[in-house]
Amino acid sequence: MTTDTQRPREGAAILRTALRRNIGAMAWGTLLMGLYQAGETAFPIALGLIVEHTMREGRSLQALALSIGALAVIITTVSLSWRFGMRILQKANTTEAHRWRVKVAACGLQPVARDVDLKSGEVLTIATEDADQTADIIEVVPLLISSLVAVLVAAVALGLADIRLGLLVIVGTVAILSILSVMSRRIGSSTQEQQARVARAGAKVADLITGLRPLHGFGGNHAAFRSYRKVSTEAKHQSITVAKVNGAYAGTALALNAVLAGAVTLTAGWLAFEGRINIGELVMAVGLAQFIMEPLKLFSEMPKYVMIARASAERMALVLSAPPVMTPGAERPSAGGDLEIDCVRHGTLANLKFQVEAGEFVAIAPYQPRAAADLAAVLAVRVPPAAYEGTVRIGGRELADLSVEAVREHILVNPYDGEIFAGTLRTNIDPSGTSRTVPDAVEASMLTDVVALHREGLDYGVRDRGANLSGGQRQRLSLARALAADTDVLVLHDPTTAVDAVTEQLIARNVAKLRRGRTTIVITSSPAFLDAADRVLVLDDGVITREDTHRNLLANDEAYCLAVAR
Repeated sequence: MTTDTQRPREGAAILRTALRRNIGAMAWGTLLMGLYQAGETAFPIALGLIVEHTMREGRSLQALALSIGALAVIITTVSLSWRFGMRILQKANTTEAHRWRVKVAACGLQPVARDVDLKSGEVLTIATEDADQTADIIEVVPLLISSLVAVLVAAVALGLADIRLGLLVIVGTVAILSILSVMSRRIGSSTQEQQARVARAGAKVADLITGLRPLHGFGGNHAAFRSYRKVSTEAKHQSITVAKVNGAYAGTALALNAVLAGAVTLTAGWLAFEGRINIGELVMAVGLAQFIMEPLKLFSEMPKYVMIARASAERMALVLSAPPVMTPGAERPSAGGDLEIDCVRHGTLANLKFQVEAGEFVAIAPYQPRAAADLAAVLAVRVPPAAYEGTVRIGGRELADLSVEAVREHILVNPYDGEIFAGTLRTNIDPSGTSRTVPDAVEASMLTDVVALHREGLDYGVRDRGANLSGGQRQRLSLARALAADTDVLVLHDPTTAVDAVTEQLIARNVAKLRRGRTTIVITSSPAFLDAADRVLVLDDGVITREDTHRNLLANDEAYCLAVAR
């Protein structure tokens, strides 16, 4: 076993990575958005020059046409630079958000989850909302720079008319940003707490949806709903707090911007009244005071978006910088499909030891359901090898020494509650679209009747979690997916608990026939699968207590009869 020495990735490092690999798109976006803001600011300047020119003696139609042409160029520049600048930035934003979603998802798809105290619903929120908000930094920086360009152009233009107007814009902008930067810190901390609470509420509702049927079974649904209501209410209160903070921030920014624009307008009017600037410069100053509201508003909102992006990046860092529970090796198992469990102790498993030769069809009859779940977890590598005593060997190699790819290619553990995804029957059976055994898997799992029910056949649409399928249909669809994978070692955990006895008998025979010559282990108490197996291992109190064929065990072991007879 090797140790993970990767340096933890903090929120600031994530933002730097996002900025660094999008530097080209951001440069072009900044240039175009800078042209947009410069054009917006140049418009009132041009109007002021036109007014000043028309008030002079000796004006001509040629000069007026030239002025109108200049305005047309400015308007065209503003329109095209905005369109193409935002197109470049939004494409980079969307692409970067996708990269982080894939990266977070990759951490969750490891054989053993990362050592982080987050539920699946929270990881989902991080991979969606937080990834999107982190990638927003790619748009924020160019817009921040372009807004700064607009403010500087306005300040220079006003300064050329009168130095006091230019200084007023610069000093006012610095004062506004200083005030808002203090307020933005609270937005960042409040947003981070809100995202955490929303993620916890999402995780809670995901758990409720998954366990709703058993909760109804023992009357625990009301207590579960009260628990969710409490978490959801906390998230609501925090969202209201964030909305209040954001509202106060936006209101303050708007008020300060309006005050600065009003100050520029009044100062320009006073200077014109004193005769220190002409009418054209007054028109320019009043126009800039109006136009500068947009870049000032945008400029003043940037600290808020930076803090939100930073908070989301910190949330992603919880997953990305968390050390994996195990670091897989680099070896591959030898050819074949033998499996050996050597003195494994984990949970209810006590010194468990057995071996399955390549090509065998073996059934394991657990007397305690918890032992079956513990064994399935060990074989599926949901438990790191360092967390239990003993050794698991696949193809003569220890599980801890195998690479992730080798484990996934060589062994598949199909849980009794396999997930069904939104899509079609075909995409659920063969997600990669590369399996050559889909027809055989459909027939072996007795999914043929479901396919025949719909004229779309395998292209019949399936809702998320298989909401439009019965329990038995979902279970057979999950089994078909496991069979279509055609791995060297296939482990099935209670594959037919929701299927009637006649169909179960047919499935057991079909699976045994389809998997002939391939290593297959079925953890079940189903008489049909136990009878189809080459041999049965009895798992009692965490150890293998008996080993024989199903029929011999029925004839000679009363406890076995009581455990598996239906």
